[in-house]
Amino acid sequence: MPRMLDLIRASAVSSHQMMSAARGALHAPPAEMLEILIYVAEHNKIHGEQARITLAGWDETTSKQMAADPDTPKEILEYWVSPKNIRPVLFGFLLENPSVSTGKLAGLASTLQGEFIDAMIASPRVRSSMQILNDMSTNHNLSGVQSARVQALLKGTEYIEPGVEVERQQVEPEIADAAPPATDVAPAAAIVEHDLPADPETEKVVVAFITEHAAEIAAEGDKPFQPLGGIHEHEEEAHVEEVKVAAAAASAAPAAPAPAPATPKPAIHKKLVNPQDEQRGSVLQKISKLDIKGRIQLAMKGTKEERSILVRDGTKIVALAVLDSPKITDGEVEKFASQKNVLESLLRAIPMKRRFAKNYAVVRNLVFNPRTPLDVGLGLMKNLLSADLKNLSGNKEVSETIRKLALRMFKQKSEAPK
Repeated sequence: MPRMLDLIRASAVSSHQMMSAARGALHAPPAEMLEILIYVAEHNKIHGEQARITLAGWDETTSKQMAADPDTPKEILEYWVSPKNIRPVLFGFLLENPSVSTGKLAGLASTLQGEFIDAMIASPRVRSSMQILNDMSTNHNLSGVQSARVQALLKGTEYIEPGVEVERQQVEPEIADAAPPATDVAPAAAIVEHDLPADPETEKVVVAFITEHAAEIAAEGDKPFQPLGGIHEHEEEAHVEEVKVAAAAASAAPAAPAPAPATPKPAIHKKLVNPQDEQRGSVLQKISKLDIKGRIQLAMKGTKEERSILVRDGTKIVALAVLDSPKITDGEVEKFASQKNVLESLLRAIPMKRRFAKNYAVVRNLVFNPRTPLDVGLGLMKNLLSADLKNLSGNKEVSETIRKLALRMFKQKSEAPK
């Protein structure tokens, strides 16, 4: 009996069966179903888009197993390593799969960017292949840190190793010395230590984080604090709040009897100051004086208000440090997951932490956030409830691909009990 895939290739199935194939609803083994979906996605003009949406949301556990298996059909592996179809959750498994050719990886190394290049640099297979490293060194999309790491690997050295001990020697005295020197302006690290009580466990986390990311910190140099959305966003919010406070004060004032005529005196205008606004301004002033290490320490040991500002830091390593803070709460991350004025790398990092990936509100906010990378949103959609899928299908802010998949998944869940 011929396989369903062979029948589809021979155009020997009905339109209804093709529709079921594009939705992944045929009774076929996982490997064959994936082959069918890939064939439909690449060769069928009518159902190809639906098949691509189904593939993007395919079961993650099964996909990981197949991405790591050398016996997985070649067509499936080639589809997954195509630049337009790469899923971050599968990329690490594909890099180590011997059935994915070195030439294919070398081609990716010369064109990919961002998180994918970081994954390749961390891959044992890539690090041991001069062909891949040479092609990666020609990639114009590399950041300064990535380029330095690749050059070090080509020379047979490890870029992060020379700075690790130096960074530890620099970081530990900063943490140990809580008293700021007697100067008008305290150094960045001293400002943090002056405001925060000593916490040995948190300090260990800070040291480990700075040591692990020593290369990235060094590459950023003296980059100042520059939040996404601009420095004045909080000030604008504060102004709105100030107007509200003034209006409330005016409406709450009791009506007084008309005063007797008196000699007019010069009017004295007293500006109402919201204590929260004053505190926010003080926090912004403090953060603006900190270097990158100081901001990382504050992100991990500071207050909720300080984290809410530093999560918008345009320097990626500072924003990511907020997520590693031992003090961060699920409520804060729920808010971060819905923000549009944060780095995409931060939104990508949130679901990679198991604690946050298990929080439904975090997952929902990420999928509804139009700034969340498409592949991340597609991977998280399978966790949404029917009501949220219905709302998402009509959300004009997210991409059309997200809306279409949400509508399909909503219909499937609605029809399941029937």
